[in-house]
Amino acid sequence: MAENEAKWYVVHTYSGYENKVKANLEKAVENNGMQDLILEVSIPVEDAVEIKNNKRKTVQRKLLPGYVLVKMLMTNESWYVVRNTRGVTGFVGAGNKPTPLSETDFATVFESRTPARIDIRPGDTVRVLGGLFENFTGRVVSVNDQAQTVNVMVMMFKQETPVELNFDEVVRED
Repeated sequence: MAENEAKWYVVHTYSGYENKVKANLEKAVENNGMQDLILEVSIPVEDAVEIKNNKRKTVQRKLLPGYVLVKMLMTNESWYVVRNTRGVTGFVGAGNKPTPLSETDFATVFESRTPARIDIRPGDTVRVLGGLFENFTGRVVSVNDQAQTVNVMVMMFKQETPVELNFDEVVRED
């Protein structure tokens, strides 16, 4: 089961035990002197912006809940230590053979992104914070979480005009 190059493997854990598994595995590596076989343990997280009650808050969210990534040289000894760490339910792979992450999959997991969530819904009244329509108020028609935009109908020249704005360009009126 030995290979000569360290690769990233996905380890399945009990839900909510990712941090505990990371700590237990790092301790096991240190206690067994396996720093040359198990190089890194990582829990992929992303910073997400949540807008609630007109306040922006950055929170960390796990990208892969229930999983931990381990960079290691796959040997019988390293496999045994990871597999028998408390909270680990197994490796991701076919049967008993762990499958390493490809470079493409690894890059996808760690690519930078900061999605925002906003507590504005269709029908809400919002005020525009900047740009051409600064200080205009309007009614939200739709919210696009994927594109991070809201469609708002603002009154302009006694006529409703549709405007697409970014999440950070509007604030809900109470």
